[in-house]
Amino acid sequence: MDLQLTGRTALVTGGTKGIGRAIVEGLAAEGVKVAFCARTATDVAAVEEELRGAGHDVTGTAVDVADAEALTAWVAASAEHYGGIDVVVANVSALAIGPGPEHWKPSFEVDLMHTVRMVDAALPHLEASGVGSVIAVASVSGREIDFALGAYGVMKAALVHYTSGLAHQLAGKVRANSVTPGNTYFDGGVWQSIERDDPDFYSYALGLNPTGRMARPEEIAYGVVMLASPRASFITGSHLVIDGALTRGVQL
Repeated sequence: MDLQLTGRTALVTGGTKGIGRAIVEGLAAEGVKVAFCARTATDVAAVEEELRGAGHDVTGTAVDVADAEALTAWVAASAEHYGGIDVVVANVSALAIGPGPEHWKPSFEVDLMHTVRMVDAALPHLEASGVGSVIAVASVSGREIDFALGAYGVMKAALVHYTSGLAHQLAGKVRANSVTPGNTYFDGGVWQSIERDDPDFYSYALGLNPTGRMARPEEIAYGVVMLASPRASFITGSHLVIDGALTRGVQL
């Protein structure tokens, strides 16, 4: 099926590893021009070189999304470079799990406010697009109480609320949805670190999923790419859970 994404432009934060990189690759494979960012310049350059070498039109920039001015400037520069913005994917997380202000502040500034600021900066371009789409990457920790209770889970839940409200406010102009991944395993990711450093907890977490495994980044990215497609024109205000039946809450 043609997802009608060829020639569109997307912005993706945290695009050098894990879910973010899989999203960049998934969109690029559909013919999307992708501007992505991450904090580490060497990682950004390496991913940009690799994907351009594969024939994709991508542009990477080193940006700390907690820096409001830098984030806004990146959105403006990307829109100018590609002549507009059709899709915004807010993927970055501070992964600040635990109590205390040292976790609440980065969770607020990175997980939540980078999404809000990115959307605010991109909104004129998204409205002008005619097929504008916002997708925020949340977490199962925002859907139910788990080991990441506190700042991380609260801010991920806030992202779902934010996108639902955005969908209502912008109905008929720009679509907004959230995607909630379950535990996702990839090289260099948090679960690989836990597997190495705390094998008992890793085994416990793995055993919670009835599929017997964790998600692969490309499985989460598929949901994001689908929601970005103009074919999903009547899907807005939705919360797509991709967790292999890990969570047991019923969405009514």
